[in-house]
Amino acid sequence: MTRVVVIDPQPAIRAGLAMLLRTEPGLVPVGSAVGARDGLELVSVQRPDVVILDPHLLDADGLGTCRRIRALDPAPRVVLYSADDDPSLPVTARVAGADGLVEKSAPEEELFEAIRVVAGGQTALPALDREQLDAAAHRVDAEDLALLAMLMDRTEPSDVAATLRLDRRKVARRVEKLLGRLRSQPPRSIPT
Repeated sequence: MTRVVVIDPQPAIRAGLAMLLRTEPGLVPVGSAVGARDGLELVSVQRPDVVILDPHLLDADGLGTCRRIRALDPAPRVVLYSADDDPSLPVTARVAGADGLVEKSAPEEELFEAIRVVAGGQTALPALDREQLDAAAHRVDAEDLALLAMLMDRTEPSDVAATLRLDRRKVARRVEKLLGRLRSQPPRSIPT
């Protein structure tokens, strides 16, 4: 049985997912939360296998919340469940440590499959093309390119810290800065 927590600001989404999960063999909803604060508390109490998380919460940034969830011990797997048509989300999902990404408009079977895949230790993230990678590389400072590359390759946080010769808190601050740049800034112009 895969235990699932839902964190989403919309009551209809939370209720609908709870109902759908109850009908799907092997998936067990163990709670839902509105935002980051109550979601993190619920996750630490229920210890789910998978968290379905909206990347846009009302009380905090969902991608930052994803990072905090993935830093727990033991860390549940996270599937971002988004209605947003943000072309940078496949990149920022990886930087935040998400294990899967599913659009809310996708058929429910796609969400169920993503939950099963990530619960099995794999990822359910869309493939990235060269254009997406180039756009991400041009949004970050040159000193953060190695960090971006390691996060895209899903390098373990302890290995990232060791490679960069930084403690985990400094790495966490740089990742937050990196996420901010990837989400909010237009790409830097490329010198010709």
